[in-house]
Amino acid sequence: MASSDKRKQSLYFPEEMLKEIQHEATRQDRSLSWIVQKAWKLARKEIMKFPSVNDIEDDMEDDHRGKSE
Repeated sequence: MASSDKRKQSLYFPEEMLKEIQHEATRQDRSLSWIVQKAWKLARKEIMKFPSVNDIEDDMEDDHRGKSE
């Protein structure tokens, strides 16, 4: 049986979004972590359709931030 990876990571959410997640966690009697993990699993295919920052053409040729950092 594979063991679960339980690494800790801090995530920051806008206050209103966090309140909504907390409300839903309370409503479902689940943890915040469980709600966020399920939301990711449901949304991941859609999120992967978004272009990466490297896929977006740079309209500002003089702004090279992030390209070599």
